[in-house]
Amino acid sequence: MPRLSGIDIPNEKRIDISLTYIYGIGEKVAHDILKIAKVDPSIRTKNLTGEELKNIQAAIETMPTEGELRKVIRDNIETLKRIQAYRGVRHSMGLPVRGQRTRTNARTRKGKRKTIGAISKEAATPAATPSKAAPAKATTAKK
Repeated sequence: MPRLSGIDIPNEKRIDISLTYIYGIGEKVAHDILKIAKVDPSIRTKNLTGEELKNIQAAIETMPTEGELRKVIRDNIETLKRIQAYRGVRHSMGLPVRGQRTRTNARTRKGKRKTIGAISKEAATPAATPSKAAPAKATTAKK
């Protein structure tokens, strides 16, 4: 398994698919890298020569990937939080950032439901209040 950007990429897959195992490299960027390195995208990773691997590695090093990219993204989010931008506030509250509805759904960002004010059936009925007593009989009777 060749190692590019600190990641072991699979041997049996095509090189354009293998490159997508690196964080920050999708299909389009993988094709762009292979175009820069002048490598055929349909070739299997195990069939690459040392020179081709070196060219691919040089092309990958020109763009942020893996830990460097994660750090850039984390720093951008921290900046949004620090300047109190709307997106930063949403990040800090753990809510969706891009305008999605939150009245329903948004469970992934909000986490497990928190039950508020749930009471049992027995507690709902007023057991402490006495029922109305029968009206008192009049004691003043005429004879």
